[in-house]
Amino acid sequence: MAKRIHILNGPNLNMLGTREPETYGSMTLKQIADACGEHARRLGIDLEFHQTNSEGKLVDLIQAARGTADGVILNPGAYSHTSIAIRDAISAAAVPVVEVHLTNVFARESFRHHSHISPVAVGVICGFGATGYILALNALAARP
Repeated sequence: MAKRIHILNGPNLNMLGTREPETYGSMTLKQIADACGEHARRLGIDLEFHQTNSEGKLVDLIQAARGTADGVILNPGAYSHTSIAIRDAISAAAVPVVEVHLTNVFARESFRHHSHISPVAVGVICGFGATGYILALNALAARP
């Protein structure tokens, strides 16, 4: 049976490709979704891909992964630095989560150096642009 992975994206990621391309790159979220879909097919993974600007909707998507997904790749965007609700949803969902950030958050403003998500994630990938999603897919595919 194929593994099922959910890729969840938080606020402002719908603006990729036009939002500060010198920081976030020129790929759109659709291009990232397409690349992830292609890579997931090669790995034999069933993939769901979502984006929302709403913290509550992101909580709902994380909760929906409980019992239906073998893992979640989460780019919480700025919510990683502010949302205890998302952190608690990850703990409650009891599904392995890989936190992904396009940029190296530790090379940016100091308020980005703390994540509420990292302590409840199985891993964190940051600073590799869109390739971070592919790395996260590989990591979750390799988990037993």
